[in-house]
Amino acid sequence: MNKLLILLSFFVFSSVFSQTNWMTMEEAMNAQKTQPKKILIDFYADWCGPCKIMEKKTYNHPEISKSINDNYYAVKFNAENSETISIFGRTFSNPDFVSGKKKNAMHEFTKYMNVNAVPAIVFLDLNNQPITMLQGALTAKELEPYLTLLSQEEYKLIDTKEKWEIYQKKYRSKIKN
Repeated sequence: MNKLLILLSFFVFSSVFSQTNWMTMEEAMNAQKTQPKKILIDFYADWCGPCKIMEKKTYNHPEISKSINDNYYAVKFNAENSETISIFGRTFSNPDFVSGKKKNAMHEFTKYMNVNAVPAIVFLDLNNQPITMLQGALTAKELEPYLTLLSQEEYKLIDTKEKWEIYQKKYRSKIKN
C-alpha cells in the first residue's frame, strides 16, 4: 500500500511540475546526429517580462513540455548574451555586448536567425533549416497547435491562409483552460 501511495505521489508531482528539457544549440545539434529531431529555439532576453511569463506558464505547462520533449530538442538562447558559439560552420558572437547593461545588442546568431525582437521561437527541420518563426508571447493553448503541426510534418501541406484556417478549426486542443 505504501509503495502504491509513493508511486501515485510521484506521478502527481511529476505532472504538476513538468519541465521542458533545455539544452544549448551545440548540444541539440550533437544530439540530432544520433537521434534526429527538429530543433525549437526560444530566443529570450533577461529583461523581457513576456519571456519570463512564457518560461513559467507556457513551456512548463504539462502538455507543452511533453510535446516539446517528445518531438524537439529545445534550445534556450539569450538573444543578447556575450558567449561565442560555433555552429553551421560559422562562429557567432556579440562584439557589441556591454557587461552590466540592462539591454544589450543582439547576438550575431540572433540576427542570423532573423530574430528582431523577443520572445521569438524558431523551428528548425532535421537538416537545421528554418521552418518558421513565431514572434511574441504565446500561451500554452496558442503554442500547442504549432507544436503538433510542425512535429507531424503537416506544415508541408499548408501553403495558403485558407488551409491554415481549416487546420485551426479542426485542431482539438488537449489543454482545457
